Parts: sequence; structure tokens; C-alpha cells
Amino acid sequence: MTQSKVGPTTTPEDAGDGSRVPAGRSWLDRYFHITDRGSTVGREVRGGVTTFMAMAYIILLNPVILSVPDVTGHKLDGGQVTTATALAAAVTTLVMGFIGNVPLALAAGLSVSAVMAFQVVPEMTWGNAWAMCLIYGAVIVLLVVTGLRELIMNAIPLAIKHAITMGIGLFVCLIGLVQAGFVTSMGGPGGVPGEKPIQLGTDGGLTGWPVLCFALTVLLIFALQARKVPGAILIGIVSGTVFAALVHRFADLTKQDWGGRNAPELPGSFVSSPDFGLLGDVSFTGLGHVGAISIGVIVFTLVLAGFFDAIGTIIGIGQQAGLADEKGRMPGLNKALTIDGAGGIIGGAAGASGQTVFVESTAGVGDGARTGLASVVTGLGFALCLFFTPLAQVIPPQVAAAALVVIGSMMMTNAMHIDWSDPATSIPVFLTVVLMPFTYSITPGIGAGIITYVLIKAVQGKFREPGWLMWILSLVFLAYFAIHPIEGWLGAK
Repeated sequence: MTQSKVGPTTTPEDAGDGSRVPAGRSWLDRYFHITDRGSTVGREVRGGVTTFMAMAYIILLNPVILSVPDVTGHKLDGGQVTTATALAAAVTTLVMGFIGNVPLALAAGLSVSAVMAFQVVPEMTWGNAWAMCLIYGAVIVLLVVTGLRELIMNAIPLAIKHAITMGIGLFVCLIGLVQAGFVTSMGGPGGVPGEKPIQLGTDGGLTGWPVLCFALTVLLIFALQARKVPGAILIGIVSGTVFAALVHRFADLTKQDWGGRNAPELPGSFVSSPDFGLLGDVSFTGLGHVGAISIGVIVFTLVLAGFFDAIGTIIGIGQQAGLADEKGRMPGLNKALTIDGAGGIIGGAAGASGQTVFVESTAGVGDGARTGLASVVTGLGFALCLFFTPLAQVIPPQVAAAALVVIGSMMMTNAMHIDWSDPATSIPVFLTVVLMPFTYSITPGIGAGIITYVLIKAVQGKFREPGWLMWILSLVFLAYFAIHPIEGWLGAK
């Protein structure tokens, strides 16, 4: 009589980190294929906690980015945005863990949030903006399930993809510098000899405790990153907030000294019931007034802001975890991309902006995570944060701004992939990067990059090289840039 084997072995084996793989495989091991991928439950839990610590800052930072008023002047409640951010991150990361079974964590993408705050809501209400988020998420899911993502991936030059990330990084950095008071507007239009539109600090100098808190927090995070300390941004935000609280107390500062928003004062309670006031706050009413071209450009910009970064991040982390082959193919890649796209829908429905895979997932992978169990642990960490939203109200904007500057610098590392000696590459990249911060908008940078890329290729006699899709996109962006002059000539406005 023979006995059939269950599992790969019945003998305990050393996992390599001092822990032992159990002889009988548990349901947890079988469901997540932990042993099959050379990991242990302990490693997965540790990796999940590490990833959570590395990206928990988004719960504090996303409300700051989304604090701008919409076209009607309405501002979102900070506590509600914090709850929505934690909720959407928890749901999408848990789905990625249980269904995708890969060590990838999702949260509100800073690129997408920046587009929402500075490109979308100046033209519509926040309810409309969440509707746009749903549409963009649905578009990404459609692109994945139909296989069209390959067409778009191949159509957009790699250099332009890197430039979009770099431009958004500079834009996010400028937002942080302005929010901290490190850079201020002089109120003039500029263009006059000797006149500057912006300046360093107030009256050309840096003064005040809040600006000092910002500068020290930036330097601390940079120092921690240089030492490769896990969770450097979160540690910097917490340390900067503690220092700000001491300054606030002993320098006798007021809430107005911190910009009239969050002040580093201890809340009455550290725990509170989640405020789901933004859940389902989606409105398609009034989108017709925005215009079909503007809506199309906004959706396209949101897709570019989140989609290509997600593809690169997922494949890169898959390779780091040993889940991808030499061609970048990874088991369940389409499933992971579909969940990432669904993150736009979930984020819009929650009122938190589109959710996307975070590169900070590499922290957990570096700590041994190989399966979706790590993502489940990370997701549960975000779920716990639902009950600690009062803590987010303690962080002053100057400290949060420091994280924006650091993240901007991280996004600029894509510059190493650019061939600056080729004008057909360097000119579109340059315009893409500089126009985003200088126009305080992301779409003009993308449009200028695509148009000049196609134009230069045409001038070089390489009409076919950009491909038909790039030619169509260049025409769309030409219409985008020309829409206001045309409306003026026609008397439409």
C-alpha cells in the first residue's frame, strides 16, 4: 500500500533566517504558496510590516496634497481624506494580497493626487473629480483586459515616460517648497527686468520656526535615506512633528504661524471612529460643462500619471523578488495590473484619489517578502490606521512639505535613463520636465513633450518612427493648446 505525498516534503527545513519550515503545510502556506517561493510565514509578516512602515507616510501626505479648493471653493475635510486614504489603501492592498498573491502594496499615488489637485479640481467639483478617477480606473482595467496596454506601452517612447515621472517630481517638489514658505510668490507677473515672480522665503530671506522645521526635516530624511534606513520618510515626518510640537509649545506659536491649518498640538484623543463622509461622494453631474476635449485630456493625463509607473514598478519588484523572468514576464502580471487599475475605481469611490502600486514595496521584498501574505499584513496595517486619524491632524504643513520635496528628488532619478546627446530625446524630455512646475500643471508638459517628439522626428525625415498613435496624440494636444484661442475667435467664451 502506498501513501500519496501532500506538500513538497515532510521534513522540516531551515528557511535560511533561523526559522523552520513546518513539516505539514498549513492552509496559509498552501494558499499563498509560501514554501514554493522559498519563504516562511515569519518572513512574509516581517516583510509586510516593513512595507507598511516605508509607505505609511501617504496617510499623512495625501490629505495635504488634496487640501486645495475645487472650482466652487469647496475644500475637503482633512479627517475624512485621511480616513479615505487609509480605507482605499487597505482594500486595494488586501485584494492584491489575497487575489494577486504578490508582495505589492497600493495606496494613493502621489502623481495621480497631484493631477487631481492641480489639474482636475480647478475645472470641476471634487465630486466630479472622483468621477474622473473612476473613469480613469475603468480605462486602465479595459486596457489590461483587452491587451491594448501593450499597444500604448510601445507607442509612448520610454524617454517620455521617464520625463513624465521627472516632471511630476519637480512639480511635487515645488508644491512642497511653496507650502513650507521656502519659496513664496511676489504677486507680480514677472517678465519685467529686475522683477521676479517668486522669491526665497519672505522678502528674499528665510525666517520663522516653521521654515526651520521644514529644513531640518528635509535634511533628516535625506540623511536617513543616505544611510538606507527603512521607513526614512515616516521617521522624518514623526521626528519633524515632535520637534515642531516642542517649538510650538516653548516658542509660544499660534496656528496662524503654521499657515492656519494643522498645528502641532496634541489632540484630545488619539483614537476616533472613522469618518467615511467621502465614501461614495461621486458626481457625474456638470461634467458636460467641462468639455469633451478637456475630459479626454484629463483622463489621458491620469492614465499616464499612474499606468506606466505601475507597470515599471510591478515588473521591477517582480524581478527583485525573483518572480519575473529575464524578459520581465511575471506570473499573474495581468492580474496585478487589473487590480492596480481597479485601484482607480476604489480610490475614486472612497474619495482618496487613484490607488497605485508603491515602489516602497521593494522594502518588504528586500526583507524577504515573496507572496501576497506580506500584502495582507500591509493592508491590515492600513486598516488599523482608520482609527488613528486624529494623529494626522497634528502634522504641520511644513513637515509634510518636507516629504514632498524628498519624494520629488526620488522621482528625478529617472534622469539617468535619458540620452541627453540625442535632440529627438533631450528636447521633448526637457520641455516635459520644465513645463510641469513652471505652468503649475502636468498636462502642458506631457503635451509639449509628445508634440515636439513627433515634430523633431518628422523634421529628421523619420515620419513613421513615432507611430500612428503618437501622431494622433500630438493632434489631440494641439487641440488642447489651441482650444482657448479658438473659443475666443469664435466668441464661445
